[in-house]
Amino acid sequence: MRVVFAGGGTGGHLYPGLAIARALVRARPDVQPHFVGAHRGIEREILPHTEFPHTLLDAHPVYRSQPWRSWRAPVGFLTGWRRLNVLAAEDRPALVVGTGGYASAIPLAWARRKGIPIVQHIGDAFPGAAARVFARWSPECYLGFPEAQRHLPVGPVYIVTGNPIEPPPTPRPDRAQLLRQWRLPRDSRVLLVFGGSQGSHAINEAVLEWTRRGIPDGWSVLWATGTTLYGDYQGEDRARVRVVPYLSPIADAYGVATLALVRGGMMGTTELCAWGIPMIIVPLPTAAADHQTWNARSLDAAGAAIHLPQKDLSVEQLDELVRDLTADETHLLDLAERALKRARPRAAEEIARHIAALLAA
Repeated sequence: MRVVFAGGGTGGHLYPGLAIARALVRARPDVQPHFVGAHRGIEREILPHTEFPHTLLDAHPVYRSQPWRSWRAPVGFLTGWRRLNVLAAEDRPALVVGTGGYASAIPLAWARRKGIPIVQHIGDAFPGAAARVFARWSPECYLGFPEAQRHLPVGPVYIVTGNPIEPPPTPRPDRAQLLRQWRLPRDSRVLLVFGGSQGSHAINEAVLEWTRRGIPDGWSVLWATGTTLYGDYQGEDRARVRVVPYLSPIADAYGVATLALVRGGMMGTTELCAWGIPMIIVPLPTAAADHQTWNARSLDAAGAAIHLPQKDLSVEQLDELVRDLTADETHLLDLAERALKRARPRAAEEIARHIAALLAA
């Protein structure tokens, strides 16, 4: 039984689909996932190294800042439609699972026209355009943020599942051992800093100046700059400041973190909630539909994070926030507790159970 997973462009729309597909195969070994994405998305590099067959379409977003390039979207739509017709001629899908991003629009529209049922995983607090358009034809939508429902049409069944992630291990790793592994002082509080897969120049510059001025007593910094930006900051590595290009495995960083300074992507914030790590979230202001700000505001309102807009990010503001949380242990613990309350670490299995039930019906 073929199930098409449609989405991509960024890791936030691809990795949840991979997690759901693997959980679905465990629940229903007769299911054969097939991924459909875009040539220009991250899936071009990731999918060839997975166990799943895939088809890449010449899909394009609407280029709002470069409208003269937008002719590519309808052309890609037509060629993608033809590729999907060929795919269905080989083995008609039983279901199409949309996981968001511009790469999901063609397969979802095609499935709607061909009478193939669709469902969607909607990961951000503010749903993307494809999710909003096709929700009305999705009998079920699986929400990473409950706040997303207010932006979606009435009719479908909305199920708050959280976002599929690798859940924290049980038991949790030994923190003292991880501190030694990172060569950080024993019993140190750790500010974990990362700005997404590419890093964040704005966050890196603020952390650079803050660490040079002198971080608060009892704190250390584990700072992932992003691979492309690492060369600008690697010289800042020292006893209480560890500078790395990226975090792999990231569980070794989560295992020592007391507080995190991060962007507002759905996957990173979901993982931090699962680990019960409080967050200072600096959303990327140029993110599509400003979805990172919606995520940050939602977690701030839930008491699980502190929303710090990039325009307000400064050395002084960062220092004040960390020192205030140092002085107010109750606030820090409350942030951690409320982050855990938002956690849904078994989201992939839950979504897979719902999809399996639909396939059985």
